[in-house]
Amino acid sequence: MKAPPGIAPARFEQALRKWRGIVGADWVFTSAQDLDAYRDSYSPLYGEVTERVASAVVAPDSVEQVQEVLRVAHAARIPLYAISTGKNLTYGGSAPAYSGSVILDLKRMNRILEVSERNAFALVEPGVSYFDLYRHIRERGLKLWIDCPDPGWGSLVGNSLDHGAGYTSAPFRDHFEARCGMEVVLADGQLLRTGMGALPNSKTWQQFRYGMGPMVDGLFAQSNFGVVTKMGFWLMPQPECALLLTAEAGRHDDGPAFIDALAQLGYEGLITSQLFVESPVMGFPMGPELARLRADWSERRVPALEDYARRNGLVFWSAPFAMYGHEDVVRTQLAHIRRRIEQIPGARVRETACLRFPLADDQLAAAPDKARLGIPSLSYFVSRFAPGAPLFEGHIDFSPVVPLDGQTLREAQDLFDRICQEHGIAPLGGRVLLYHLRAACLIYAVPVGRDPQANARARAGFARLMEVAAARGWGEYRIHPAFMDKGIGYYNYNDGALLRFHERLKDAVDPHGILSAGRYGIWPRHLRKHV
Repeated sequence: MKAPPGIAPARFEQALRKWRGIVGADWVFTSAQDLDAYRDSYSPLYGEVTERVASAVVAPDSVEQVQEVLRVAHAARIPLYAISTGKNLTYGGSAPAYSGSVILDLKRMNRILEVSERNAFALVEPGVSYFDLYRHIRERGLKLWIDCPDPGWGSLVGNSLDHGAGYTSAPFRDHFEARCGMEVVLADGQLLRTGMGALPNSKTWQQFRYGMGPMVDGLFAQSNFGVVTKMGFWLMPQPECALLLTAEAGRHDDGPAFIDALAQLGYEGLITSQLFVESPVMGFPMGPELARLRADWSERRVPALEDYARRNGLVFWSAPFAMYGHEDVVRTQLAHIRRRIEQIPGARVRETACLRFPLADDQLAAAPDKARLGIPSLSYFVSRFAPGAPLFEGHIDFSPVVPLDGQTLREAQDLFDRICQEHGIAPLGGRVLLYHLRAACLIYAVPVGRDPQANARARAGFARLMEVAAARGWGEYRIHPAFMDKGIGYYNYNDGALLRFHERLKDAVDPHGILSAGRYGIWPRHLRKHV
C-alpha cells in the first residue's frame, strides 16, 4: 500500500482506521487487486509512470458517512476524488485526476428518494443509475420517461455534473439543464442544499430552481468544490405517441443546407429530440477503398465519393430523430418538416416507426432506437463489437463545440479529417451531434490501448486536434483528465481570468485542497506549482 503524495504512511494508516470505523472495514479498499478495478481502462497513459491511479478507496453509505469521511480527510490533508457509479469511459473512468488520491466511491448511496408522477420529477442519490430509475418507474406503472445517455449503467448525478446529454425532448436531454435542487457536502463536512432546499421543510425543492440569492448549482458541475449527495431531476411525461424518423440527403454538397434546415427546425421547436447528422461516406470507420478516396483532397474527391455512394446504395447524409406528443399534432408538424427538408433536391424524411404508449414489456424489448424512447441499454457496446466493427482496446473522446452553421460544421469535419489522417488516427465518430439547443458537438473517439508508442501518437494527435479547434474558437465541453489542464488553458480570455476565479473559489471553500485536485484544471494552492 502506497500513501498519497506528501502524506506520511503513519498518518495515512490512521485515516484508514478511522474510515473503517465510519463505513465498515469491508468498504475501505487498499489491496492492489481492489485498486486495479478503479483504474481507467481507457487511459491514454495506461501502464506509464504518469498514469493516474488511486492509493485507496472508501465507500460510504449515507450523507452522514460522507460528512465524517471528509472531516477525517480535511484534518489529515488527504486528497479525495469523488465518483458516483457507472464507468465514465473515455473521460477518465474511475481514476483520479491527481494520482495517489483516495477514491470516494458513492455507489452504495443508491436510493431513489422520491418520484412524483404528478409533478414529473425524481430525487436521487449519486449511486442511482439510469437502469435503476427506469426500473423503478416501470415497476410502478408511472407515466414518466427518463432521458439517458448511451450506456444505461451510469449515474444520473454523475452524468449531469459532467454536462452529459441524451436523446429525448428538450430540455430533458440536457442533463444539467434538467436538474432541480442539490444537496452538497463541502470539504470540511458542512452540508448545504441549493435552491428551495435551503428552506427548511421546503415543498418545492424539485420544482423551483432558484430559491433566493445567487444560484450556485453550477459551481458543483465539472469542478471540485463539493460532493453532491442528492440531486433532483425533471422527468418527461409519457407522450401519447412517438414517431421515429430519419431525414436523408443524397449529395456531398447538400451537407451545409441539410444541417441548416435541421437546425432551424430545432430552433422553431418542431424537432425537439436530439438528432445527429452522420454519413456512411464521410464518417468513421472506413474500408480501404473509402480511405483512399477520402485521402485524396484534389478536385476528384467529391465526384469519386458520390460515385462510391451510388455504387454502394448509400445516402450521403442522414439524421435520425423523433417526435413526441399527440399523434394528430405531431403528424401535422411532420408535414411541415417534410416540406422544409424536401426543399433540398432529392432529400426526404422517412418514418421508421410509430409507437403508441404505454407499451407492453415485449413491445419495449423489440422497440428500435431505445434511447430516444427513454429506455436505458448497453446497445452502444453491442454495436462496437458487431461483425465488421473495428476492434480497439479503448478510446478518448475529442468533443469540440462548433457553431450550429452547416458550412462551418462541414469545414470543421474536413479539417479534423485531415488532422486524423496526418497523425495516423482512425477514430470512430465525426457525427454532428445536436445535444444542445444552440450549438453542435463533433465527437471523435480517438483509439488508445496498451501500446505506449501507439498511445503517445494518439496523445500527440489529440493535442493537435485541441490546438487547431481552439485557434478557431471551438472549445471542448468535456475532456479526459490527461488533457484537463491543456483544455482549460485554452479558456484564457483576459489572461486566464476564469481559471483564476475558479482557484479563488477553491481556496475559499476547500482551503486544504482535499477534494478532487486537478479536476477540470482546478488545483489547490499547494499543488499549482506542479501544473
